[in-house]
Amino acid sequence: MENNFDGIILTINGYDLELQQSVINWLILCALFAFLFIWAGKKFETADVRKAPSGILLVTEMIVDVCKNILGDNLQENTRRFLPFLGTLIMLMSVSNLLGLLGLQPPTSNVSVNIALAVMMFLMIQYNAIKKAGFKARIKELAEPLWVMTPLNIIGEFALPISLSMRLFGNILAGSIIMMLVYTVFKLFLPFTVLMYIITPFLHMYFDIFSGFLQTYIFFTLSSFFLSEQVCETEE
Repeated sequence: MENNFDGIILTINGYDLELQQSVINWLILCALFAFLFIWAGKKFETADVRKAPSGILLVTEMIVDVCKNILGDNLQENTRRFLPFLGTLIMLMSVSNLLGLLGLQPPTSNVSVNIALAVMMFLMIQYNAIKKAGFKARIKELAEPLWVMTPLNIIGEFALPISLSMRLFGNILAGSIIMMLVYTVFKLFLPFTVLMYIITPFLHMYFDIFSGFLQTYIFFTLSSFFLSEQVCETEE
């Protein structure tokens, strides 16, 4: 079984820690984005506000605007408050979903990565719900409209992280498997044809680019919607 393992194994005090390729790719992306944020931050500090942004400044502003559009419809005036955290995750997830274009395993094809992201969203929602009205009020809210509905309401709360993680996992993994099968078929039956170079770009456009961005949009649109129910003022 170890021969099929695609990551690295670290032995710490006699305990083997297995890091799959998808997790390693995620950690590398985190390091690269940390460097990018530090570099962009220094550029913004020394930028001349009288001149139009260019280069990394222009790209950064465009990315921030996209993140605002994804979160803004739901979070409204609270968008700026959650933008640093959620915006960073949006960028990380978007890029990670595109790693299949480089022949790498997307981190979001690993269910453990997706569960970790979904649990973070769940905890953020629950924390803000308790912070808004207190722990007792949150328990009372779960018992509405009738106390007999409490188990169903609790199941509904836990359904969110399960739904977020499984939807993302299923779509990204399915795309990776389909592309692997396509290349296997071409390799076995059409080793000398140029047909592969005509078909595969369109398949990558759908399974890696379109599906990758779509799943990122769905993940954070749903997360920001449920978060907005706890941080945004309800209209009477």
